[in-house]
Amino acid sequence: MIEVRPATPADAEALAELRWEFRTGRAPAAEGYDAFIGRCAEWMRRELTSGDSWRAWVAVSDRRIVGHVWLDTVEKVPNPVAERERHAYVSNLYVKPTERGGVGTRLLQTALAWARANGVDRVVLWPTPASITLYARHGFSRNADVMELRC
Repeated sequence: MIEVRPATPADAEALAELRWEFRTGRAPAAEGYDAFIGRCAEWMRRELTSGDSWRAWVAVSDRRIVGHVWLDTVEKVPNPVAERERHAYVSNLYVKPTERGGVGTRLLQTALAWARANGVDRVVLWPTPASITLYARHGFSRNADVMELRC
């Protein structure tokens, strides 16, 4: 049975390893494994400790973290119209290949439930080609009015 729970600072190293697996599965690493894990785990530990804008949830099977999703919130400028005053960015939804089959859906549903309960107006993300159908099933749409600049 897979449990989904909030990530804690103690999960940081396992989360960093999943981040490595996710990203290097799509592109070659430009940084060594040990250096990246140390740097990423430190960032994740700090963000999970502060509780300011980033939060994460993990999927656990037999006491091993097998998946995670991250969500960052961005405060909007105060608004006099009927819109909530926060946006959210979903990132790094990843489940180990051997554990797939509904786990990603559960992680996404958990993050979206948190967003709805915490005053988020819109959730944005950048999907991988393989994840587009998952997000579409949960109401996400591609919107031509979004513009992006890569710096």
